Amino acid sequence: MPSSQCLLTYTPASFLTADSKLLPSSVLPLRTLDSWARRPPTVSTVPRRLFLVSAYAIWDALTGGTGGPARAASTAIRRGMLLFRQGNVSESLAEFDRAIVLDPRQKAYLWQRGLSLYYLNRFAEGADQFRLDVAENPNDTEESIWCFLCEAQIYGVDEARKRFLEVGPDSRLVMREVYNMFKDGGDPQKLVSTFSNARKIECFYASLYAGLYHESQNEMDAAKVHIVAACQTPYGSESDDYMAALAKVHCSCRNWSIN
Repeated sequence: MPSSQCLLTYTPASFLTADSKLLPSSVLPLRTLDSWARRPPTVSTVPRRLFLVSAYAIWDALTGGTGGPARAASTAIRRGMLLFRQGNVSESLAEFDRAIVLDPRQKAYLWQRGLSLYYLNRFAEGADQFRLDVAENPNDTEESIWCFLCEAQIYGVDEARKRFLEVGPDSRLVMREVYNMFKDGGDPQKLVSTFSNARKIECFYASLYAGLYHESQNEMDAAKVHIVAACQTPYGSESDDYMAALAKVHCSCRNWSIN
């Protein structure tokens, strides 16, 4: 794979997504900054990482810590996420690792670190990170898929599928379909077609994961088509969702033009 020092020329307009601003000011998701767009609120299903009083208090609420290293670790994570958004993958990982040094309890929740490891071609460590995260939350669809993506690079698709982490059903229809495609095999083009006229966020996620599926099969031309298309969707080009930034970072790391 190409170098993962994938510096981009844009800077995120905000640390919070429009969707996250729908939440009361006293409640923020643990997937700090912009993950609420990844799991839109529903009446019946509430993301596991919601009932927390502030970004700084997130880890304290889970572990009972207050201030000091826990607060510094949260700051390091935010820096790492911003660096990743800007395409500085190696420095983002340094910040995530710094957070673990400051507060080792953070490691079990650092899905962001796993993404950085993937783009640094450190697939075994990335898989370990995602497996640790799924152990803490056995209903996390995307971490299961990213573990597969890492292990497909190590063992090949067939063996990675044997090792696939089964998780509970996702509240998002598009992610249920994505999960089944990675777990059992499927047709990425059919996935994209199914959601081509759906909500903007669903169209984006279908294209992104169709491309990632092709990449797991080492079908890089097809991967490029879908991931560039994801970046060009209204959601991919306008949202502050961390995964929208990831799609751009992916293209930069592969030297793919978005335009």
